[in-house]
Amino acid sequence: MNNFKKQLDKMRNAPGFIAALDQSGGSTPKALGLYGVGSDAWSNEDEMFDVVHQMRTRIITAPAFGGDRILGAILFENTMDREIEGQPTASYLWDVKNVVPILKVDKGLDAEDHGVQLMKPMPGLAELLGKAKKNGIFGTKMRSVIKQANPKGIEAIVDQQFDIGRQIVAAGFVPIIEPEVDIHCPDKAEAEAILHRQIMAHLDKLDDQLVMLKLTLPEKDNLYHDCIKHQNCVRVVALSGGYSREEANERLARNNGMVASFSRALSEGLTAQQSDEEFNATLDASIASIFAASKT
Repeated sequence: MNNFKKQLDKMRNAPGFIAALDQSGGSTPKALGLYGVGSDAWSNEDEMFDVVHQMRTRIITAPAFGGDRILGAILFENTMDREIEGQPTASYLWDVKNVVPILKVDKGLDAEDHGVQLMKPMPGLAELLGKAKKNGIFGTKMRSVIKQANPKGIEAIVDQQFDIGRQIVAAGFVPIIEPEVDIHCPDKAEAEAILHRQIMAHLDKLDDQLVMLKLTLPEKDNLYHDCIKHQNCVRVVALSGGYSREEANERLARNNGMVASFSRALSEGLTAQQSDEEFNATLDASIASIFAASKT
């Protein structure tokens, strides 16, 4: 419990951003391809996860990666189940790096309906949360996607996120609620306005439950300012969503109080072929730029 209080204080008050290292089965080959590792490097899923764990281990153990600039790291379940330098990944993050461990819990997306993709059912959620508790995980993350400014669809997305979020709070975690607006949404600003209203309505219905929000960088700067200030919201973080790191940082810097939770934009420029010196210098520059954009 003492760790939870320290981690909550860090998440709420410290400068920095969240590193999203949670690519799952479907997105792993693309992430490895960008890292310079082709599909000929593995022959089955287990070997693929061995390779991606090597990549994540290299990032997490790099000198540039630490709690002075990084608040937390989002892990895929397979990463939580593994070790870094002889320690379970989550405890290595917290005990060695002072980085708060967070777990991706969703099982992917349903087919699009009413302009959105809800999360697939999570029948094993209680069991997964029990395992996460044993591993010292602080919070969770679950993602759904908005493709169109459809009020009915967006209402369904936010309802689902907060319903499951309450279950996660009851189990002793702080959930990151992530209703992503696709950056290619043809009416993105309108979709974000609807989403903002729905989120605020749900935040206002919370008692003492605490959540975090992970949101697409909005077309209207500071759209989510009242979410950031809400007593039930620990932090509002931004996904890069397909923007380059440069554009994501520029957009983030215009949204005061919002901090990054970047995945591809964090690892942009890192390759397996780099020397340790080159790798760490690239990662350090990436972290420095995202940290600066998160401080506005």
